[in-house]
Amino acid sequence: MADGVYNVKDYGAAGDGKTDNTKAFETAWSAACAAQGKATIVIPEGAYLLGPTIFKGPCKGIMVMQVKGQLLASTHLEDYNQYWLHFQYINGLVISGGGRFNGQGASAWPYNQCKKTNDCKPLPMNLVFSFVTNATIKSISSIDSKFFHIHVFESRNIIFDSIKISAPQDSPNTDGIHIADSTNIQVANSVIGTGDDCISIGPGCTNLTIFKVLCGPGHGISVGSLGKNAGEKDVIGLNVSNCNLTGTTNGLRIKTFQSSPSR
Repeated sequence: MADGVYNVKDYGAAGDGKTDNTKAFETAWSAACAAQGKATIVIPEGAYLLGPTIFKGPCKGIMVMQVKGQLLASTHLEDYNQYWLHFQYINGLVISGGGRFNGQGASAWPYNQCKKTNDCKPLPMNLVFSFVTNATIKSISSIDSKFFHIHVFESRNIIFDSIKISAPQDSPNTDGIHIADSTNIQVANSVIGTGDDCISIGPGCTNLTIFKVLCGPGHGISVGSLGKNAGEKDVIGLNVSNCNLTGTTNGLRIKTFQSSPSR
């Protein structure tokens, strides 16, 4: 079957910065996900307001999201669980196009209590990839996430290339890319400046490659924190090269809990 193109405007999306486009994006994704071959979702120029949205597979073909415009996260915190845009259970995914994912985090950062207490509700992350395999995320920007900008969990074979991530230096918990329980992840040719780690690596990661990343401001590139829970998996195979860290509180570091439970 021929490759298909699915323009979100054909599904009722309005790039006026005010209309809630959540249903339109979900409908476009469902139609593309059900199609054989390569399905391309086009987000043209404009500003598209979105609440929390799940882009769920498995899909019948390779999914391509071509983002030309800017996606704006809703500022209604009561609508969220923990994620803004959540890609899950997808084998074969490309996100590109030069567009921006704007978390509009300034409205939410004053409500972040995680620096004061461990018993806090995390604010929503911009882009989350769970159980995603064989993906390329390139030439996009993530700005002012309410919490982590990009979170990768239980995923394999993902390339992040030419990504720009930015948030103010004093914005709390705005890690650039957090990776956990994932294998064969590459981050390259990217510029990351936030209020927390540029890249953070949690337990259970294997074969991570980071190169040609400009990091700063922020806390540097971090492994951890490790040792919080009993039976945690190791981090195995981390290669960091040709990176510049400027104005960061740390360079490369490994963070562990002092009172780690025994294995």
